[in-house]
Amino acid sequence: MAKDDKDFYGYDPSLAAAIVTIIIFAILTTLHLILLFKTRTWFCIPFTIGALFEVIGFITRALGHTNRYYIASKPGPLVYFIIQAVLILLAPLFFAASVYMFLSRIIRATGHTSYSPVCTKWLTKIFVGGDFLCLNIQSTGASMLTNAKGNAKKADLGTNIVMTGLVLQIVIFAFFVGVAGVWHRRMRSGPGAPGKHPVGANGWDWERYMWMLYVASGIITARNLYRVVEYAMGEDGYLLMNEWSVYVLDALPMVVVLVVCARWYVGDLSGLLRERGEEVEMMVDGERRGTVRSE
Repeated sequence: MAKDDKDFYGYDPSLAAAIVTIIIFAILTTLHLILLFKTRTWFCIPFTIGALFEVIGFITRALGHTNRYYIASKPGPLVYFIIQAVLILLAPLFFAASVYMFLSRIIRATGHTSYSPVCTKWLTKIFVGGDFLCLNIQSTGASMLTNAKGNAKKADLGTNIVMTGLVLQIVIFAFFVGVAGVWHRRMRSGPGAPGKHPVGANGWDWERYMWMLYVASGIITARNLYRVVEYAMGEDGYLLMNEWSVYVLDALPMVVVLVVCARWYVGDLSGLLRERGEEVEMMVDGERRGTVRSE
């Protein structure tokens, strides 16, 4: 059955599911915010921003429970629909930004920057820059799509733009994981590399963080694939017309990412930096330090 042009969702959005999701994301947002200021691990700021996007997105989705129809004289329902659609779509891009930044810090912390196929100076700039590009593409497409108001050509263009942004993000993530994998392999077998052993006086287990990075990257990529399929199926497609997919294939994976990445607020990375003369921003128990030079 085709969705009514005046019906934003095509079904009655579940208030209970939205409330439960809001509570979960609110707890995780608070947790990440506390850890952020406690450890001053500033590269994790995007986690808090993305989590806040999820909270606001699902709050406006909850409001859609009683505001699912377009009424020209009542802008509220349209505003709620646009906010929830855009924020829930874009939130994972912020999680991805922190994932990208964490890799360069892991590499620097081990002191084996020469094993990276991409210079660590450019690693964060390249991937976060790509993430910012995807953010702009997807937000443009989402804005166009949610404001189509029955204009089929505009809706199709918005859908194609969003899909372009999602596919580009998947490609960038694939390249990112490839770079991480090459460095990881060299760390396991390269000359002078620590292999499977922890590094530093405190026995920092760099490989554990690499596996968490892979898990977060894989989950975000899987979620993006779901979104590509959803948009490809069209506004009357199964995924868009069945609410369970939003919670099981989008919200739940992002909850897992936030839980996994809550372990990334570590202060011991800075004490492990080994690059001679490299200007770095260090953090030991939340304190900023200067340049580290190896003897």
